[in-house]
Amino acid sequence: MSEYRLTNGQARAFLLLKHGLLGSYKFEGKAGIMEFVRQAGCIQFDPIDVCGKNPELVLQSRIAGFKKEMLGELLYEDRRLVDYFDKMLAIFAVEDWPYFERTRERYRNHGRSRDKVDAVADEVKRFIKTNGPASSKDVPLKETVDWSWNATTLARAALETLYFRGDLIVHHKRGTIKSYALAEDYIDPAILRAADPNETEAEFTKWMVLRRIRSVGMLWNKPSDAWLGIDGLKAEARKAAFASLIADEAIIACSVEGITEPLYVCAKDESLLRTVRSSETEHDRRVEFIAPLDNLIWDRKLIRALFDFDYKWEIYTPIVERKYGYYVLPVLYGDALVGRIELVADKKAKRLDVVRYWPENGKEPDEAFRSLLRERLERFAAFNGCEEVHGEP
Repeated sequence: MSEYRLTNGQARAFLLLKHGLLGSYKFEGKAGIMEFVRQAGCIQFDPIDVCGKNPELVLQSRIAGFKKEMLGELLYEDRRLVDYFDKMLAIFAVEDWPYFERTRERYRNHGRSRDKVDAVADEVKRFIKTNGPASSKDVPLKETVDWSWNATTLARAALETLYFRGDLIVHHKRGTIKSYALAEDYIDPAILRAADPNETEAEFTKWMVLRRIRSVGMLWNKPSDAWLGIDGLKAEARKAAFASLIADEAIIACSVEGITEPLYVCAKDESLLRTVRSSETEHDRRVEFIAPLDNLIWDRKLIRALFDFDYKWEIYTPIVERKYGYYVLPVLYGDALVGRIELVADKKAKRLDVVRYWPENGKEPDEAFRSLLRERLERFAAFNGCEEVHGEP
């Protein structure tokens, strides 16, 4: 399989078209959510909600007609999606459950306060079987035990451990409070009891590397935040996985102008590669706000190389050290990242506050951008249940 040569612009177009972020919307409604999740493998979860939670922000930039309740329905009513670990805590299609048996097995064999959790595990499962979905406040185990950051109740430690092990799933959430149910009551037995499709650790690593290439769209064989959550992935294992994927012709090498290392895409995306190399089509330009943990920007160094855009999520940066703000979103216009915006949804006032907009390099693209930005802010306000936009970008 020959190597493809791409200009920088062609590489950007490939990524954005694959993600459904360039031209007309590629995905629509709940069916579109499932199509995108299956393409991306997973969407990273984060509970912070300033103007939408991370997975909601990922979807609002891609899915025509997206509403937050659509994701909740797919997770907690239709049960077509599930919360679990992939790229850290994530959301993925329930049919991918068997692939993460290794993750669940690690939690069965390791974990804080394991002896105390094991002693009450059956009791907790019986409690849920009898009483229905339960949060840590419902389970009467108030003993304090060692846990992740701070000591916590045995109820919480037991529920979370059984969730990590796959005995429980998240039944629903109210704010940040999770209620858990027995996995066997909500996941099809054929999926729940299926054997791990990967027989060896090397096969699992290879599968995960391919999954992450598909998630981002294009990656290089070097250290990257895109590999986070692949337990124990060292350089040697990563390089072996790439070598095997190349030998299997599962990935294609691309050389991109201005980048010394080859970039790799999934062989299934070869038709899109050919399209961006041969087509001179001018795609309609949209304005989109990109989530801070969006699949597109998992590898910040790659984004810098392709888009000349240096993004850092400053939420954990001390205030005096922040260059921009607490929860700032990159702004996409056509095939360029043209600025950053800080937006706060005031739910009580039903108002979207535009805290500040920073044009990249201090330059506004054009008047068409300003018009599209204003229209996008109105739609973003509606996405957050807000009735007005306050402030000017």
